[in-house]
Amino acid sequence: MKIAFMNSDLSKIVYMLQPKGFCISGNDDLVCKLKRLIYGLKQTSRQWYLKFDEVEASVGFEESKVD
Repeated sequence: MKIAFMNSDLSKIVYMLQPKGFCISGNDDLVCKLKRLIYGLKQTSRQWYLKFDEVEASVGFEESKVD
């Protein structure tokens, strides 16, 4: 399921600290700008749902009005 979240696009600009073990010497103060969602962000599940809903609608599925 963690990989499914990575298929969603970001709606806002998000920066994160460099992951441990990937820091380049002398550039420890740099940050990473995310291009895609990653598991663990607050908005990840909402953005994934919006993308999923968009894909479902594009192939003809409709939301049930009964629920």
